[in-house]
Amino acid sequence: MAIHYRNGSNMENPRTPLAGLKVIELARILAGPWIGQTLADLGAEVIKIEAPQGDDTRRWGPPFVRDTDGNDGDAAYFHSCNRGKRSVIADLRSEAGVAMVRDLVADADVLIENFKVGGLARYGLDYASLNALNPRLVYCSLTGFGQDGPYAKRAGYDAMIQAMGGLMSITGEAAGQPQKVGVAIGDLCAGLYGVIAIQAALAMRERTGLGQQVDIALLDTMVAMLANQNLNYLVSGKVPTRLGNAHPNIVPYQVFAVRDGHIMLAVGNDAQFAQLCAEIDQPGLASDPRFLSNSARVGHREELVTILEPLLGKRDRDELLEQLELRGVPAGPINRIDQVFADPQVRHRGMQRALASARHENGHVPGVRTPIRFSDAELALARPSPSLGEDTEFINSKLDRKRRKSSAES
Repeated sequence: MAIHYRNGSNMENPRTPLAGLKVIELARILAGPWIGQTLADLGAEVIKIEAPQGDDTRRWGPPFVRDTDGNDGDAAYFHSCNRGKRSVIADLRSEAGVAMVRDLVADADVLIENFKVGGLARYGLDYASLNALNPRLVYCSLTGFGQDGPYAKRAGYDAMIQAMGGLMSITGEAAGQPQKVGVAIGDLCAGLYGVIAIQAALAMRERTGLGQQVDIALLDTMVAMLANQNLNYLVSGKVPTRLGNAHPNIVPYQVFAVRDGHIMLAVGNDAQFAQLCAEIDQPGLASDPRFLSNSARVGHREELVTILEPLLGKRDRDELLEQLELRGVPAGPINRIDQVFADPQVRHRGMQRALASARHENGHVPGVRTPIRFSDAELALARPSPSLGEDTEFINSKLDRKRRKSSAES
């Protein structure tokens, strides 16, 4: 099924999958902007509507990306989730600002918003109002708890969602505090589910001719993301607990200390376990009834780990990893972020980007590519994050021309 967008004449690169798609982003912080950035990378024209003071994350530093004079510009945080967009200032407290947004939405394909439930109704920018203006609009709403339910009116932030959604209860050392993940994983996953849902709604629009509202809740997302841990509980009735770096369903699958650091060992089947045993000169472990199958190893986790720890602790990291790779045993180093970007595979895949920008120090802004590759399409990765309001005049001139044309035709 081919998906056709009405704004094809505005395509900057027709080889991008979403060329011609017009997206209005009425969102800030992370989940909504992550949707917008992903759609922009896929080729959509994404117009970010900002209040006069701009997205909060422009000030969430240090570090800041410096301008050509060496002065602090927008925070690195902002640049992490706003690549490829246009920025337009529209003050929703004014009639002119609301009118501008409605004019932009009139022929848009998608709107992304993360206001509190009902928060846009006072401006006539809620789903019902904009659906009447543009029935083809796919309207994506992101909130902490969804559009309905006893918590719908509450504000939701990633850390509290990780706590309420169960993730922190299974993250961290068994005897330590519950831990959050090192990035806002609830926001990021909600953003990715939002992208999936928007594209599904666009595909459905091809059949029905009509848009619809997409309702993405951070709490729903967090609950869904617990995956096997959810089913471990629902099947057994046993509440999962924190296991540090160990896996609840696979053994050995955890961090082990070696002579010069640590490795992550991820033995996923019996054949890999036998190869591990051979590498540490303990082939008999693979036929030991306590460790013969994965379920047996899970049942005798502490005994096996106690045996493996001193044997692995005698080995040098790089030599051990090389030998495990030759044997087909999954294992890897625990890299710092600087080591990640120096890794030859990450470098080969071009994950780190330098986006040309005349207004920034050294003539570019660093970035990280969306991890999607196509055999017969491209991503749009050239445009850095916009400065606040840099496209307001351009977009206003386009709207003025459209109004004059409409007036002349009528």
